[in-house]
Formats: sequence, C-alpha cells, structure tokens
Amino acid sequence: MATAAQWWEGARPRTLPAALAPVAAGTGGAAACGQARADRALLALVVALALQIGVNYANDHSDGVRGTDDDRVGPLRLTASGAASPRAVLAAALGGFAVAAVAGLALVALSGLWWLLPVGASCVLAAWYYTGGKHPYGYAGLGEVAVFVFFGLVAVLGTTYTQAQQVRSCTVGAAVAVGALASALLVTNNLRDLPTDAIAGKRTLAVRLGDAGTRRLYEGLLGLAVIGTLAAALTRPWALLALGSAAVAIGPVRAVRSGATGGRLLVVLRDTGRLELVHALGLAAGLALG
Repeated sequence: MATAAQWWEGARPRTLPAALAPVAAGTGGAAACGQARADRALLALVVALALQIGVNYANDHSDGVRGTDDDRVGPLRLTASGAASPRAVLAAALGGFAVAAVAGLALVALSGLWWLLPVGASCVLAAWYYTGGKHPYGYAGLGEVAVFVFFGLVAVLGTTYTQAQQVRSCTVGAAVAVGALASALLVTNNLRDLPTDAIAGKRTLAVRLGDAGTRRLYEGLLGLAVIGTLAAALTRPWALLALGSAAVAIGPVRAVRSGATGGRLLVVLRDTGRLELVHALGLAAGLALG
C-alpha cells in the first residue's frame, strides 16, 4: 500500500503551479474590471487544483495499465511501480474530478452562469481523455494544445468571468501568456520522456518534433508568453511587471539549450513551474494596479 508521501509524489507537485497561475491571473483580470471576488477566486482555485491532481492520477493510471510507464525517469509512478493498485489510483483520479465538479457547481451557482456547466464538463473530459480511453489525444501529439486551451484560455478567462461577468482585452493577453507557459511545462515533461515514449509508441508532440524541435518549441512558448504580456500591457501598462520573471527563466532556458536530458530536466520542470507562477503573479498585480 502506498504511503502518504508516495501519494503526494504521485500527485506530481511540480505541476501544481499550472493550477495556481491561471486563477491568479484571472483574478487580476477581474480586479481590472473592478469586480474581484475572493470567495469565487477560492472556488476557482479548488477547481483548478483538483483538476490538476485528478489528471495527474488519471495519467498515472492510464499510462500504468498500458505499460507506458514501465521505464521512466521522473517522479514515482504509483501504478507502474506497484506502490498502489490501478483501482486505487483510478479512485484517486475520480476523487479529484469529483472535488472539481462540486467546487465548479458552487462557483456556477454563486455567479449564476449556468451555461458554464458544459464548459466545466469539457474540462473533466479533457483531463481524462489526455491519456485515457481507446484513443487518448495525448498519444497523438495534442497535449500541448489542450493545456494551452484549458489551463490557459479557459482557466484564466473563466476565473475572470465568474467574478466580473466581463472580460477585457488585457485579460485575453494574460490568458495567452499563462497558457503558453503551462504548455512549456508539458513540453519539458515530454522532452524528458521522449526516448521512452518513442519506444512505447506514445506519439507526443515531442516525439513528433524530435529533440531539437522540442527544445525550439520550449523557447517559442516562452516567447509567446512575452507577446501575450505585451498585448495585455497595451491597455494595462503595469502588466509589464510580469516580465520580471525573466530572472527565473534564465536557468531553465540555459538547461534546455545545453541539451539537458533525463533527471536534469526535473530541475527544468520545477523551474518552469516557478516561472509560470511568478509570471502569473506579476500579471495579476499589473492588471489590478492598472
């Protein structure tokens, strides 16, 4: 039976900034509209964290039963290692999705935006079918696109809209920036797993692009985050505070450019998560100040 520490490692805490960042930026967007609401922001945070943890356990389960995780570098895989049964890991994933659903329902009820229920359902389905089902889209190289959409555009704009019931152009720019950095986080993960994914037949975008192309994609996504931030700054100049995160980007960019592989990319994964969170906090402050 897995220990509490193993369950925590299986939740992949290095990826949790991808849940915190869009809620921070989205709440900054609501503040730009003069309508930030702490209770709704907290519910949005619960939704995002529960979804992130749920999808991490779902990936552990689906990849484990397929045998994709039999030979991996990185955090403990509960299913593949035998630390927990596939049934237990699946239950943990479904538990995460259930928490996200309850918090999301409460958020919709508070905001009165019942049309958002299908959007929430699509988030849960996207989380499961990333590696679950007969034809997981993560195995077809579409993971980064889904992360950009759901952990960038949907999460940031949804957080703003449930608080302010409006979205301004500066928030759209912030959503693009956060989505790009969330995608860079997944690119780092897939770059680390590129050799074993190729052998296992998991055709991630990294496998399709190859090592050099994936490294260029990582840098391109960081550049897209800068473009999104500059777009936000057109109407909210204080959004430029987010560019202070460049100091956090130096280490991971150097590592990716130098050809870091395997365990060295775990540090890049951690630092990319920090970069996303610091950048989002800068955006949140800049949008609110503006």
